[in-house]
Amino acid sequence: MSMVFKALSDPTRRRVLQLLRKGPMSAGDLSDQFDVSKPTMSAHFAVLKDADLVHAEKAGKSVIYHLKLSVLEEALLGFVESFGGSGSSAPGKERA
Repeated sequence: MSMVFKALSDPTRRRVLQLLRKGPMSAGDLSDQFDVSKPTMSAHFAVLKDADLVHAEKAGKSVIYHLKLSVLEEALLGFVESFGGSGSSAPGKERA
């Protein structure tokens, strides 16, 4: 789980994940959304892959990235549960 939170700690990587929520994108199209070098973006992609938050697929000369939402959901649920939260009721609200 620490790999996921390391990946999420960077605003560029969080923005990549937001972009991928709309659907798969090539590395080039993703990189065009940021004002950083291609090697810097490659490093961000590597962190996201290491955290298993994205899946990379070769398509000719391009690399297409897909969001692995289930991994992100699992990590966030595990984080909430580590604080004893069950998610069954909102904080500060009593059950009827």
